[in-house]
Amino acid sequence: MSEEQLNHQNRLLLYGTVTISGAAVMMLELLGTRIIGPFYGVSLYVWSSLISVALIALALGYYLGGLVADKQTRFRLSYAIALAGLTTAVIPLVSRPILLWTNDLGLRAGAFTSALLLFSLPLTCLGMVGPQVIALAARRRAGVGMAAGSVFAVSTVGSVVGTLLLGFFLLPALGSRVILYGVSAALILLAIVVALYERRWGQAGLGPVAAAAIATGAGLWLQPNLGPTEHGDYRLVHQAESHYGWVRVVDDRARRVRWMLSDASVISALRLDTRGPVLSYQKIIAALPHLHPEGRNALLIGLGGGYIAMAFAAQDIDTDALELDPEVAKAAQQYFLYEPSGALLVGDARYEIRRLNQQYDFIVHDCFTGGSVPSHLLSVEMLADLDRLLKDDGLLALNFVGFTEGPEADAAAAVYRTLGEVYPHRLALVSLPGETFNDFVFLVSRQPISLESEDAAWLAAHEYPMPSGGDLITDDFNPLERLQVAKAERYRTLLLERMGPMLLAF
Repeated sequence: MSEEQLNHQNRLLLYGTVTISGAAVMMLELLGTRIIGPFYGVSLYVWSSLISVALIALALGYYLGGLVADKQTRFRLSYAIALAGLTTAVIPLVSRPILLWTNDLGLRAGAFTSALLLFSLPLTCLGMVGPQVIALAARRRAGVGMAAGSVFAVSTVGSVVGTLLLGFFLLPALGSRVILYGVSAALILLAIVVALYERRWGQAGLGPVAAAAIATGAGLWLQPNLGPTEHGDYRLVHQAESHYGWVRVVDDRARRVRWMLSDASVISALRLDTRGPVLSYQKIIAALPHLHPEGRNALLIGLGGGYIAMAFAAQDIDTDALELDPEVAKAAQQYFLYEPSGALLVGDARYEIRRLNQQYDFIVHDCFTGGSVPSHLLSVEMLADLDRLLKDDGLLALNFVGFTEGPEADAAAAVYRTLGEVYPHRLALVSLPGETFNDFVFLVSRQPISLESEDAAWLAAHEYPMPSGGDLITDDFNPLERLQVAKAERYRTLLLERMGPMLLAF
C-alpha cells in the first residue's frame, strides 16, 4: 500500500474485509451446534466447547496476525482469508469421520475435541485478519489507536450482522451445509478481491489465492452425499433442520418400531404394526385419566410424535399441545399419525404458557425424555406458571429420565423437592421397577392423589418411594445441567448401542 493517507477506496476495502470476517466468525461458531449437536446433543457442554475453541483459535490468530504484520513476511492478508475459506469448505466433508473418531472420548471430551478439530483452523485464519488490517490501515497514519479502534468496532458490527443474518434469515431458509459453503465462497471471493488490491500495491501475486479457490471448488464438486441412511436394521426415513436442530425419523425394521430423534435425543416412538407405545413412561401417562375420570381436557408440553395426545383423545380428552420445534410438529403429523384433538401451539413453553388463560384437568410436562436438558423449563417459577393453568382438582405429570440410586439420583431428588414447593401432594412412579436408570413420572396436585382404586392398581405397582432432600431448582439457581452429567452420558451410550453412530453423525 502507498505510504500516504488511506483513500476512500482502500478504507472501504479494509473495513469491508473485517466486516465480512467478523460475520464469518459468528456464523461458524453458531453453526457448530448444528454440526456437533446431532451427535453430542445441544447442551452446555457443546456450547462451552465451541466458545472455548473459538476463543483459543481467535487468540492464536490475533498473535499470528500481529507477528506476520510486524515482520512483513510474504504471508499476506489475502492468504489468511483464502485459507479461512478453504478450511470452512472442508468442515462438512470431514465432520462425519471426525465425529465418529471422537465418539470413544465420551460426551465432554468428544464434544471439545470435535469442535477443536473442525473449527480451529478457519477461526485461527479469521483471527489473523484483524491485526493485518490494523497494520495496513495504520501505516503512515497519525494514530495507530484510532486505526485499531475502528477495525475492532467494524469487526464487531460484522459479527452482529452475521449473527442476525444467520438466525433470522439464513437458517430458516437454508441448511447448515449450504450456509457453510456460502460462507466459504464469500471468503474466497473476498480473498480474490483483496489479492487484486495487494497486486496493485506491489505486495503479492494471485497464485496462492487462485490455488485456494481451485481447491475449494474441487472440494465442493467432490463432496460426498449426506451419508448412509441405514445402519443394521435401522433406516433413516426423514430428516429436517429447523431453528432448533435436526429432527430425524428412523425405522427399526426388525422390531417394527418408528423412532423420532431431535439431535441426539429420542423424543418419541411408535409400534408400526399396532400403533401402540414403545416408551414405558408413555403407558403410565396414558393411564392417568383413571386417577381423574371426570377430566375432559389436557395440556401437553412437548408434543414429540403425539402419542400421549392421541391416547388422551381416545379417552375423550381434548388435548392442546405445545411444541417448540415446528419440524417436530410436522413429523408427528406426517410420520406418527398425529391428529390434533385441540389446539397445536408452536413456540417456547415459557413464553406460550404465559399467554394461555384456559385451565386444564391434566397437564403433562414431557420435555425431559432425551439426553439434553431444557433446564429453563423446570424451576419453581415455571411450575408456578403451570399451576395457574391447572384446575383445583387437576393433575400435573412430569416425565424425567434419571437414576434411582447413588449420587446420580440427586437430579431426580431435586425435581421432586422442587415440585413439592408448589404442590402439597406429590408421588413418583418409575417405568421399570427395580432398574437403576429409569423414566420417572412425577404426579402432583392440590388434592390428595390416590392409587387405591382397581383402575389404578397397575399404576400403584410402579410407585417409587422418593427420598427427602435435594436441591431447590429456581430460575436463579438451576443445577440441572450439572446434576444430569451422568444421565446424559449413560443415555448417549445406550442410544449409540441401539442405533449406531452413523445415523447421528452430520
